[in-house]
Amino acid sequence: MPVLANDAWEALLAAHATLMKRFAASDAWGSGTRGGVTMREYDVLYTLSKCPSPVNITELNRHVLLSQPALSRLVDRLTARGLVARHADPKDRRGVLLGLTGAGREVQGKVGRRHAWSVAEAVSAALTREEMGQLAAICNKLAGGAQ
Repeated sequence: MPVLANDAWEALLAAHATLMKRFAASDAWGSGTRGGVTMREYDVLYTLSKCPSPVNITELNRHVLLSQPALSRLVDRLTARGLVARHADPKDRRGVLLGLTGAGREVQGKVGRRHAWSVAEAVSAALTREEMGQLAAICNKLAGGAQ
């Protein structure tokens, strides 16, 4: 069983690495100071777009693959660009909550639509509709049912 589990894990990592390289090379991320973002910046914008209200950086950090210091610097850059806003935390006078600005929501939506097409193209080129459903079910199971 350990060999099979490790083979499955290695296949998952290889697929992830291959797809991420493909997505990084795509033109989905745009260009320019307002309309273009890096994949990591998009990850933060996307994560914030899924939050029903502003979140603290610790909560944001649970959903992105960055260290806390790297995330703090990235949030500083996104804030300086007017894509993320800092709000006082009403529950913690020292705390700060993060949320998308209107411009951030616009950039996330525009880049997100392009990225979604890129993902759909890559995944549907390799998998049938049934296999995509199976993959989603398996990955959700591995993630503990988290969305």
